[in-house]
Amino acid sequence: METADAIVIGAGAGLSTSAGLTYSGERFERYFSDFHQKYGITDIYSGGFYPFATLEEYWAWWSRHIFYNRYVDAPLPVYQELLALVKDKDYFVLTTNVDHQFQRAGFDKSRLFYTQGDYGLWQCSKACHNKTYDNEAEVRQMLAQQQNTKIPSELIPRCPVCGAPMTMNLRCDDTFVQDRGWYAASERYANFLRHHKQGKVLFLELGVGNNTPGIIKYPFWRYTMENPDAIYVCINHGQAYAPLEIAERSICLNADIAFVLSELQSKPVCERCLSPVSPCSCDSFKGL
Repeated sequence: METADAIVIGAGAGLSTSAGLTYSGERFERYFSDFHQKYGITDIYSGGFYPFATLEEYWAWWSRHIFYNRYVDAPLPVYQELLALVKDKDYFVLTTNVDHQFQRAGFDKSRLFYTQGDYGLWQCSKACHNKTYDNEAEVRQMLAQQQNTKIPSELIPRCPVCGAPMTMNLRCDDTFVQDRGWYAASERYANFLRHHKQGKVLFLELGVGNNTPGIIKYPFWRYTMENPDAIYVCINHGQAYAPLEIAERSICLNADIAFVLSELQSKPVCERCLSPVSPCSCDSFKGL
């Protein structure tokens, strides 16, 4: 980070999980216990695919889903710690996360590309026109007025053009609307990559799994291979690896992102065990 000319951050769901935005367990039960009891839903992710019988139920779920994963700050300051590390560098963020936590933490909006959508946006369910709509006011109203896992019928959002029900602006099928803002962010990202095809570029991959590796992981590998001065860093609990072709220019940390970022803020860590260097007693430190 200290010597890089530019930093390209690729962020997946693991980053938000590390920040405390978990989709199961205690946090799910705290906000969705009634849906668990009534419908048997066991986590926030699967609840997004539940076939609710009515739109009143569908929007009771989704208004709560949106609010607690988009309009509240993450419990842990992981995003803020990441910003502190890169704010004075030339950086850009590509993320598949849709929870808006980068902007909530203070990242420059012009340096962000949310390629898979945004919980804070709605679109026509039939994609009859190429526009998205901010939903915060409506979501808060639904949250305040829902009872027995239903919202009042008059709060169901409908497309102002064709009258069809609105839906989330999330990439799940070919009806996903890529609006003017999406294309502008895509172009800014492409320009950033073109400007930094050479030089000391750090490709920093955080919490990216294998659901959609073609968006962040595979391109980051290819960009690193094409630029002999680039470094690829992957921090991922359980899925930290790199191809042999770039192994000598890769740093893969099988660790919790929150821990690593916190330690980078405060003190050096042992390259092997990730413990603070000064009290570290593992074999790699003994041999230094």
